[in-house]
Amino acid sequence: MSERWARAVLGAYRWTGACAYPFVGGYVTWRASRGKEERGRRRERYGFAGVARPDGPLVWVHAASVGETKAVGPLVEQIAGQGVTVVMTTGTVTSASIVRDRLTDVAIHQYVPLDLKPAVSRFLDHWQPDLAIFAESELWPMTILELGARRVPQVLVNARLSDRSFSSWRKRSWLAEALFENLALVVAQSEEDAERFRALGARPVSVSGNLKGDVEAPAVDEAELARLRTGIGDRKRWAAISTHDGEEEIVAEVHGLIGGRHRGLLTILVPRHPDRADAICEMLQSKGLKVARRSRGDAITPDTAVYLGDTIGEMGLYLRLTEIAFVGKSLAGEGGQNPIEPAMLGTAVLSGKHVQNFREAYRDLVSKGAARFVTDRDMLAGAVNFLLNNADRRHAMIMAGSEVVADMRGALKATLRSLEPWLHPLVVKARLDAAANGR
Repeated sequence: MSERWARAVLGAYRWTGACAYPFVGGYVTWRASRGKEERGRRRERYGFAGVARPDGPLVWVHAASVGETKAVGPLVEQIAGQGVTVVMTTGTVTSASIVRDRLTDVAIHQYVPLDLKPAVSRFLDHWQPDLAIFAESELWPMTILELGARRVPQVLVNARLSDRSFSSWRKRSWLAEALFENLALVVAQSEEDAERFRALGARPVSVSGNLKGDVEAPAVDEAELARLRTGIGDRKRWAAISTHDGEEEIVAEVHGLIGGRHRGLLTILVPRHPDRADAICEMLQSKGLKVARRSRGDAITPDTAVYLGDTIGEMGLYLRLTEIAFVGKSLAGEGGQNPIEPAMLGTAVLSGKHVQNFREAYRDLVSKGAARFVTDRDMLAGAVNFLLNNADRRHAMIMAGSEVVADMRGALKATLRSLEPWLHPLVVKARLDAAANGR
């Protein structure tokens, strides 16, 4: 009964998508008007290729946004380094910029097609992948079904299921099983994630650890870093990064609560979505705080209270300016943001408790004393004040974070081992093709 019901639901999804396809143009155009799509590349969202397909074996790797793109970047480099063509899709403009900046020489970038049959079919007809690799929790029904119909192996790497996602899938276990049976392999971040995927019908499932632990530290312009450090001088400072709506006001209030205890305190505020910077700046100024904006090249003067990091791709700069970092989407938001980069770059990590999307990383950081949870504004203010006053405790947290990050490394090797049965034949074919063509 449940199998028939799953087929009926997926059939309805396919039919609804086909009917909606002619009308999605307005939606994509609206997204482009808000900077969420590249105007000149909108056709890629309908499956139209931007470039020709190279000859030989090809692997399709998909990562939804910035975090996933950074995590699978080293994996893409390893696959391409063995002579296999990689077409990498992402879903956001910011993640596309990461591919352009870091992976241009090793992967062909395309925007992921909409999960509608005409778009997915057009994409697959052109690229004809020999293997499809998806990052973390990217599970799109039509894409999975179309790849399954073409007998293309599908592997989910760095896989995780948040508490909310697992609960939602479990309520529809019949649907989960109908989709997950199309996956050739799930490589999970943790044993808990692995058990969740198994409970939903995925087979086989292995565990690799978190690929984010194998990512190199974000780069920085050393000259610009030195310039900003000179401008800040010996002022005490802390950072709030990847903040979401509601958290910026908490940060402003924390600055107000502890600013009197630390003369010249500088708060470095880096919102997750820089397009909200105008509203954030207005809010900060309404509280009497002088703001310097990175995007406008504002200088940090002695009376600057908040340095607003309203740019993309400069987290390596912001984190190197401080030894204390609150990681957002954890007090006013849900799910948390990745704490590995702050730990990697030498900060004591603070966070709210709503971090289910990164529970394993936080579990390790908290258990080793590298991170602390706070529950509200007052507790955050207390934690920042304590760490500003106690250099020994701050540095102990920083050292513990470095040890946790070092222990996390190894996920890339484990993932490559798991992918070997599918990658090895493609590598052999690529080498034979190269030899036949005299390359």
